[in-house]
Amino acid sequence: MARSRGSKIELTAYDDLFETDESRAEANLGKIREIPLSEIDEFPDHPFKVLIDEDMEQLIDSIKRIGVMTPATVRQKEDGRYEVISGHRRKKASELAGFETLKCEVKELSRDEAIIVMVESNLQRSVILPSEKAFAYKMRLEAMKRQGERNDLTSRPVGEKLFSVDKMSQDVVDSGRQIHRFIRLTELVPEILQMVDERQIAFRPAVEISYLSEGQQYTLLEAMSYNDATPSLAQAIKMKKFMQEGKLTDEVIQSIMQEEKPNQKEKSAFKDERITKLIPKTIPKGQETDFVVKALEFYNRHLQRNKSFER
Repeated sequence: MARSRGSKIELTAYDDLFETDESRAEANLGKIREIPLSEIDEFPDHPFKVLIDEDMEQLIDSIKRIGVMTPATVRQKEDGRYEVISGHRRKKASELAGFETLKCEVKELSRDEAIIVMVESNLQRSVILPSEKAFAYKMRLEAMKRQGERNDLTSRPVGEKLFSVDKMSQDVVDSGRQIHRFIRLTELVPEILQMVDERQIAFRPAVEISYLSEGQQYTLLEAMSYNDATPSLAQAIKMKKFMQEGKLTDEVIQSIMQEEKPNQKEKSAFKDERITKLIPKTIPKGQETDFVVKALEFYNRHLQRNKSFER
């Protein structure tokens, strides 16, 4: 069949045609270089924390002994400096180990491409805080949106198709519905979000609380402190419903938090573990204070007797 006059024949470039596996490998190696740490910037709004913990100490010791085995991934910015995409812990450990350069693989990526790679690489960590995953998912979805994907981060009902959320769920362990829940956590005030990271507030109640306004969340924070309790899922859903009806006042929040939860155990009067571990388990709940007072009275009498013997 005759080819139409307007059609074009795509020809393989001469260099590509005769390129060997060895030459391809050499080309990739050419992108790996030692870059001064002073020329490498942190990734803007990087959602993953770099902690100086035991794992970091071990990484520092390893780098001192054998150097950085796996290159960090960076991209070169318009101003000529570099930006870390993957390898924030390696960069920090190299600094603390006294190194002046970092072995890096330089990739040509746009801002949004870099965000997607940064999130994907850091989600491989063994331990990820809910807040880290929340902001990472949000950053990636916003990058996908700028690339032309349709998505809605806050207002779309959870039961409806989430477009980019569903697409992203193919690359991560969480479902589209769960990704949407994580993104809701970014609407929490910092104090409550920290409580989620510290497992003081369960994940699902925290998602419902995220629909409350900033002022309502701070009122809830005060109510939690006053009642020494965190909301159950049922209580969080109730507060959200009152909020949607325009009826969630400070008094309503306090009233809900004062509700007794099913199977709720009466709390000890003491929070200090040094005290609670000395109280026998046979002491009924609510009577710990009486036990401690009697123990202190006994101890004081013991001190008085010792003083009388010393005279």
